[in-house]
Amino acid sequence: MSTNPNPIIIAHRGASGYLPEHTLAAKALAHAMGANYLEQDVVLSRDGTPIVLHDIHLDSTTDVAQRFPGRARKDGRFYAIDFDLDEIRQLRVHERTHLDAAHQGNAVYPQRFPAEHALFSVPTLLEEITMLAGLDRSRGCQTGVYIELKSPLWHRCEGLDLPAAIIEVLEQTGYRDRPDQVFLQCFDDQTLQQLSRELKAKPLPMIQLIGENGWGEDSAVDYDYLRTPAGLDYVAGYAQGIGPFIPHIYHGMTPTGEPQLSALVEQAQTRGLQVHPYTFRRDELPAGIESFEQLLDIFIRQAGVDGLFTDFPDLVVDYLDKLHQSGTN
Repeated sequence: MSTNPNPIIIAHRGASGYLPEHTLAAKALAHAMGANYLEQDVVLSRDGTPIVLHDIHLDSTTDVAQRFPGRARKDGRFYAIDFDLDEIRQLRVHERTHLDAAHQGNAVYPQRFPAEHALFSVPTLLEEITMLAGLDRSRGCQTGVYIELKSPLWHRCEGLDLPAAIIEVLEQTGYRDRPDQVFLQCFDDQTLQQLSRELKAKPLPMIQLIGENGWGEDSAVDYDYLRTPAGLDYVAGYAQGIGPFIPHIYHGMTPTGEPQLSALVEQAQTRGLQVHPYTFRRDELPAGIESFEQLLDIFIRQAGVDGLFTDFPDLVVDYLDKLHQSGTN
């Protein structure tokens, strides 16, 4: 493993360390900070409109329970797919909060934007891509979109085709023909394989997200298997990269203070797969890591990842600027 001096910076839900996730404000700030790609988690409204929202639920980041009481399902959750776009436009977005009884209403990250300031709205995918294209033009740069298909199998069971709706927006905006500005990512291997077949004539790069089997992701894939050499061979047959969880690469510190790194990055790159781990947060450091800069140093200078997801894109830009100035190769 060796230093990659030019990993791509992916703004995780925008500059979400500073403004509520997936708001246009958070995306505009990430664009101004110099992120190379901005992430869009996409789900569908009842009328089939792709909206940018991390969850299939609305209650962690919006005031849906106050505006539409009585619209929860039997599990007590408010699902985006149960609301038309006109209704979703009435919601106000706030910083992510806890839903459990012990911490209900408290911000997940207390030092971030005040959770009581619900100043924002839920954007559609079309609106966000249009804004980013406008910023690229006015700022004279080129920024990419990094779209995650959230729970596509669940959407299909609800009667809606999430992949088709996303591709339609990419066609409408012209991004369908911009493989250098688009990544498509998903936890479900079958969805990515379906997209790979359907987009074969004009392919877009795809990233296989790798989680933990106990997370209950919308897929039957074995994530432990995907991290093996045989699993990586399998992924290389339909995707251009992997998105592993930070602990899949960093296994803690040795007693002498050296990071213990898995072979995953090297094994993936040997197979031509890019490696874009998630999520780098200044306010949520892994065990044994004393600073955000140390975390970046381990993954960029030692592990040599090809890109990374971060809530703090400006801090990664600053780190890479210092790396370049020092002449590290």
